[in-house]
Amino acid sequence: MRTVTLTDGTPVPALGLGTWMMGDRPADRRAEVEALRAGLDAGMTLVDTAEMYGDGRSEELVGEAIGGRRGEVFLVSKVLPSNASRDGVQRACERTLKRLGTDCLDLYLLHWRGGVPLAETVAGFEALLAAGKIRRWGVSNFDVADLEELAGVTDLKACAANQVLYNPEHRGIEFDLIPWQARHGLPVMAYSPIGQGGALLRSPALAAVAKRHDATPAQVALAWALRHPHLFAIPKTGNAARARENAAAAALTLGAEDWAEIDAAYPPPRRKRDLAMI
Repeated sequence: MRTVTLTDGTPVPALGLGTWMMGDRPADRRAEVEALRAGLDAGMTLVDTAEMYGDGRSEELVGEAIGGRRGEVFLVSKVLPSNASRDGVQRACERTLKRLGTDCLDLYLLHWRGGVPLAETVAGFEALLAAGKIRRWGVSNFDVADLEELAGVTDLKACAANQVLYNPEHRGIEFDLIPWQARHGLPVMAYSPIGQGGALLRSPALAAVAKRHDATPAQVALAWALRHPHLFAIPKTGNAARARENAAAAALTLGAEDWAEIDAAYPPPRRKRDLAMI
């Protein structure tokens, strides 16, 4: 598994494991735990979750899946904007750590912008760093203007990553956000890289590319995203076989014909677009 380097020099897998909408159905729990463990076995040792996902049930699921394997995992969670005050961040983090069954997060993200001033949230993150509760902090769903504001509050090198929506259906960040982050050495973490609801995976363009490479549309979507050297992606699946399939996408190399076919179906942006979120 190739890696992407964070702002502090730490390498993380280019493909990790997303967990949105996992942990909600008791009937699916065993399969979801098996999927996460299969992903770890395949080298996707970055696991992303959030306190918002299932009101903490996703974090509990992750805690079960990584039991006995915490040392292998780069563990990421996110704090809600409503909990993002200096003291609120610390209380939320303690709850997250308890659900995950660990004493420290590798990366803690602000889930999206809210009403709390960024300086206050950063102060909360820095207090958690000093206390050894987190190793790094970052942001999610930040556009260029948000990152510029953040740079006015703290050294941007203190921010480890920005997690945003990115897949062929949602390419707006290619116009300005991806280049801006590349110039500042700030990695992009792509969520929903294979889309939501399955529409992207039924794309004729992705199917045609997949056929040429004896691959799957999901693998094509992931390889397409990973063409950016400073981007890592966190596809979600509750199926162990698909987790292994996703991991194999890191070795898939697309060619000029493939890029052209995807661009024809999903044109790159030619102007600034509002940051897409789901």
